[in-house]
Amino acid sequence: MNKIKSLADLKKLKEEVQSKIKLREKGDNPDNLIQIKVSMATCGIASGAKDTMNFFIEELDHQGIDALITQTGCMGFCYAEPTIELTIPGKQPVIYGWVDKAKAQEIIDKHIKLNELVDGIIPVSYKTIDE
Repeated sequence: MNKIKSLADLKKLKEEVQSKIKLREKGDNPDNLIQIKVSMATCGIASGAKDTMNFFIEELDHQGIDALITQTGCMGFCYAEPTIELTIPGKQPVIYGWVDKAKAQEIIDKHIKLNELVDGIIPVSYKTIDE
């Protein structure tokens, strides 16, 4: 841990700790929260999934939308990375492909806020070549 040399350092540490506590509290009751799982396997990371995940974290926090954002392994849709799974309480999960920052903003504005589906959904009935 770095030494605290100023009031700004102390405030930064406080924010980091509070953020971790908030994340743990959300994790205790995920069924009542919007959940976003970002595929962070090698193909997802190479396609920009880390930027997508960070955007969701920052934008949802900025807009005051309570959500649990986590990372997951490969979802099997490597051709459509970055992919996310969005679950709104009481609804079936929806998987979106090709989720860059612009698509993430559209998902927040339309699907999360207005309950309108957005282009880029990977259907549940989709089969890979191996299946």
